Amino acid sequence: MNDLFHLPSDLQNSYFGLVGVHLREALLPVLGGLLAALPIAQLCVRLRWLYAPVLWVTTVLYAIPSLAFFVVLIDYTGQTETTVMIPLAVYSLVVLVPAIVDGVRSVPQETLAAATAMGLGPVRRYVQVQLPIAVPAIMAGLRVATVSSISLVSVGALIGNQGALGNLLHDGMVYHQPRLVWLSVIGTAVLAVLVDAALVVVRLLLTPWMPRGSRGARPVDATARPEPAAVALEDAVR
Repeated sequence: MNDLFHLPSDLQNSYFGLVGVHLREALLPVLGGLLAALPIAQLCVRLRWLYAPVLWVTTVLYAIPSLAFFVVLIDYTGQTETTVMIPLAVYSLVVLVPAIVDGVRSVPQETLAAATAMGLGPVRRYVQVQLPIAVPAIMAGLRVATVSSISLVSVGALIGNQGALGNLLHDGMVYHQPRLVWLSVIGTAVLAVLVDAALVVVRLLLTPWMPRGSRGARPVDATARPEPAAVALEDAVR
């Protein structure tokens, strides 16, 4: 088992150390992208004409190859993790912005009117009513962005020792060791599955009002679970 996870000295890390680096380089950009996408999406909801240009810009940025991003950023950030994480944060916007906009726009107008009647301003209405109801759509986009980011971290090996598990691909080809290649591929896939499963659990915790699946053929009681809009309004009042 020790031989399986034994890595060349030029990687300057253990296998599980590379796993930690991989998670850091993948998850921090998604978190940064989410923090940027929330206000951008709100602007797109309030100013409908802005949504198309924002979507066009994010799509164009997503189409830029990561290597081209690296070449531009190296002059400013060097061959560091930051050079890898900035493009990943930008790429996440193309998924997160539409997910948040669609989720917020799905909130019924009656719910917004009720929240306004309760004295909630635009910011509180957005944070305490619209976002909680939009959680399923936001989490769906977050899952896609996170898995994509985990897979793209490996490209960082092209600019030096910044690809985390992707560095194993380079060393596997240089030293003709298929073991390193398999450790990289399988490790990245397992990380993506585990993180995606964790996000599913987070969604379940954040949306207790959503159905958890049916057991048998029991009839659905419409009063068994409160509507998400009602839950959000109750929380806002509290």
